[in-house]
Amino acid sequence: MKRDLIAVLDVGKTNARIAFVDSRSGEEIWRAQRASASITTPLGRQLNVASIEQWLLAELGGAPQRERVAAIVPVAHGAAAVLVDAAGRVVAAPDYEDSQFNDYEAEYLRARDAFTATLSPALPLGLNLGRQLFCLERHHPQALAAAAHVLLYPQYWAWRLSGVMASEVTSLGCHTDLWLPRERAFSQLARDHDWVRLFPPLRAASDALGHITRELASATGLPGDCRVACGIHDSNASYLQHRLGRPPAAPFCVISSGTWTIVMASAADPSRLRAERDMLANVDAFGDIVATARFMGGREFEAIAPVPVCPDESNLISVLGQQAFAVPAFARGGPYAAHQGRLIHADRLSDAERSALATLYTTLMTELLLEDLDARGDIVIDGPLATNAIYARLLAALRPQSQVLKRPAHVDVRALCHLAGVQLPEAPLPIRVEPWRPVGLDTYRAAWRGRLPRTTTVPEAE
Repeated sequence: MKRDLIAVLDVGKTNARIAFVDSRSGEEIWRAQRASASITTPLGRQLNVASIEQWLLAELGGAPQRERVAAIVPVAHGAAAVLVDAAGRVVAAPDYEDSQFNDYEAEYLRARDAFTATLSPALPLGLNLGRQLFCLERHHPQALAAAAHVLLYPQYWAWRLSGVMASEVTSLGCHTDLWLPRERAFSQLARDHDWVRLFPPLRAASDALGHITRELASATGLPGDCRVACGIHDSNASYLQHRLGRPPAAPFCVISSGTWTIVMASAADPSRLRAERDMLANVDAFGDIVATARFMGGREFEAIAPVPVCPDESNLISVLGQQAFAVPAFARGGPYAAHQGRLIHADRLSDAERSALATLYTTLMTELLLEDLDARGDIVIDGPLATNAIYARLLAALRPQSQVLKRPAHVDVRALCHLAGVQLPEAPLPIRVEPWRPVGLDTYRAAWRGRLPRTTTVPEAE
């Protein structure tokens, strides 16, 4: 029997999905999806890990061709970890959007390392994992005292699948305040609070932690020798796909889209990073620094265009003609997170025109972040924005110095194969985007930039 399928468990902030992917063709042969809803507990807002696991077991138990699965690769969003006690019970699974993480802010800012050391900006709520642990110490000290392990979110799922605990650098280096990317070591904050002992040993994202547990094999019908990879932070999975096969020094940029629009620039100078503009260093699967800028593009798109309608060129031209603007920000995160978003001349726009306005806003914000990073080389659009043809063509027009590419369907199979320990297939040919520069775009862009807030987020104390 052929054992050529890779299962990817992707637990995002908005949705969780499980999919079977053919390791040779990249074809997705089956998938299931559900919302990643949070729950409220005495500890505050928590990730609903128990419900996601119940759903996962049910879906795997009825999945077609599950006997062909050779490996499972866990992928999950950042700024998340699950605290587990010595008996393997979940103590806490904090949701970074819990407002309690804004407490003790002044005290936390004094305790954390300087941005110049961690390249991790001070973020609101619990978007710094270190802030989550810091607040747990104060709000719920008994919970933190009961924790024997802190499992980064992809590795929590790897543990539930394999029974083996590990830590991994893409999640540890994802604006946690817990990692020094240049030194490849834990931060002073993590050492001062004795949190380092709670993190299992570091493993590579592509390391096989072991086979699935007997209980999982019995409950689902998956092969007992199905391997479980250590797993990876979701945006880094997107980035890895495009780094594989490129010369290490060749500059390129990945725009990873979803709830967040994350611009990751290889070979960019980390000294350009500015904490007050929500710029930071990510750490890739090989432990290298990746200069990064981001904004909550998915959330902001929905705020500007609540009714999902696919816009066409005529809708975009209409927005330009009406001089309708969206001025940041419409969600937390990004260079203008401290400011309330504004819509100008948008009252009479149709739903399709609102979607065109949201597309134009997202394009201009992306271009701004590329400029902040001084990103060079190819620009590869990954995720939902790759299906928005107007976004890709406008960006290509605004960045004539770069070749803008869209990833072909199922292209992430190369990253999955690397992480699953399977031989990499040939890299699919990229889809080059032809630029589209409608009349009035440059004038509109200048007017939009003139409306941007004069200040960005509040700089952190160093």
